[in-house]
Amino acid sequence: SVFCVSLDPKTNTLAVTGGEDDKAFVWRLSDGELLFECAGHKDSVTCAGFSHDSTLVATGDMSGLLKVWQVDTKEEVWSFEAGDLEWMEWHPRAPVLLAGTADGNTWMWKVPNGDCKTFQGPNCPATCGRVLPDGKRAVAGYEDGTIRIWDLKQGNPIHVLKGTEGHQGPLTCVATNQDGSLILTGSVDCQAKLVSATSGKVVGVFRPETVASQPNLGEGEESESNSVESLGFCSVMPLAAVGYLDGTLAIYDLSTQTLRHQCQHQSGIVQLLWEAGTAVVYTCSLDGIVRLWDARTGRLLTDYRGHTAEILDFALSKDASLVVTTSGDHKAKVFCVQRPDR
Repeated sequence: SVFCVSLDPKTNTLAVTGGEDDKAFVWRLSDGELLFECAGHKDSVTCAGFSHDSTLVATGDMSGLLKVWQVDTKEEVWSFEAGDLEWMEWHPRAPVLLAGTADGNTWMWKVPNGDCKTFQGPNCPATCGRVLPDGKRAVAGYEDGTIRIWDLKQGNPIHVLKGTEGHQGPLTCVATNQDGSLILTGSVDCQAKLVSATSGKVVGVFRPETVASQPNLGEGEESESNSVESLGFCSVMPLAAVGYLDGTLAIYDLSTQTLRHQCQHQSGIVQLLWEAGTAVVYTCSLDGIVRLWDARTGRLLTDYRGHTAEILDFALSKDASLVVTTSGDHKAKVFCVQRPDR
C-alpha cells in the first residue's frame, strides 16, 4: 500500500509518497519521473512532506525514524529516532519539523541543526496535530480525548480541553481555519468540536444526524462503528466539512451551526480537502474514488476513478488542476481535474 502523499508547496511540481514497502520517493508530477528515493527506513513510511519553501522533504516511518533530505542535492541532511510515529508536520514559515508519538510527546526540531523541544502530553498517543497559522502555537489531540493548545516558544500548554470539554474517544483529526481563530477536532466518538483558539473554549459541537436507519439487525449482529475521519474549513464561505467512516459527508454552516447538506458515499470517507478559493470539497474513500462536491448545493460535481483498492491519502494542487492519490493497490495516481465554470 502507498500510505501518504504531499506536494511541494512552492511550485507544486513535485510529489513525495511513502509506502508499506518501507520506501519513500520524490518524483515529478508532470511525467512521473523519479528524482530520488528516500532510502534507509526500516518500517512503513506513513508520513511525508515538504518544508514551507520546498527546499527540504521529510519522511517518517511507523517506528519513529524521521529523515530529512535536501531536495536540490538529494542528500540526507538530518535524521532522528523518536517513539512510534502518529503524525508529522512542517512549520508553515520556518525549517522546523513537528511530530506526535505514541508516548504522548509532541516533538519539535530545528532542521538541520537538530535543536529539539518536547511537549509532554498525557500518557497516551498524540494522535493528531497541527501548527496554527501564526506559527507560534500548535494544537494536538490525544488518544484519551484531550486537546491541548501549545505555546511553541514557551513549551507550555495554553489551553487544555478534557472531560466534557474534550472528546469521549481518541482524536482522529484536527484542522484550523485560515486565520487560525477556529480549530475543528474530530474523534472516534463521532463528534466534531469547534474550538476558539484564543479562549480555548468549545464554541460548537457537530454530531451526525441519524443516518438512514439501519435495517433491523439480527441477534448478536452489531451495527457498524462510525467515527469522524477528516474535516476542514472552506476558505471563502463560513462552512466546514466533516467526513465520517460510514460514508457521510456533512457540510455545516458555521454562522448558524446547522447542518447544510449531507452527501452520502457508498463507503467510508478517508480524507477530505477544500479547494482554495471556492466552495468545492474533494473526498477520497474506501471505494477508491475521488469525488468533487459543491458545498453550496450539496451536489456531486464529478468523480474520478482508476484505483482498484481504497484511497489512503490524496493531495490537491494549489490551482486545483491536479489531484494526486495513493492507494492500497500499490499505486500513486495523478488525475487531471478540469475546471469547468462552477
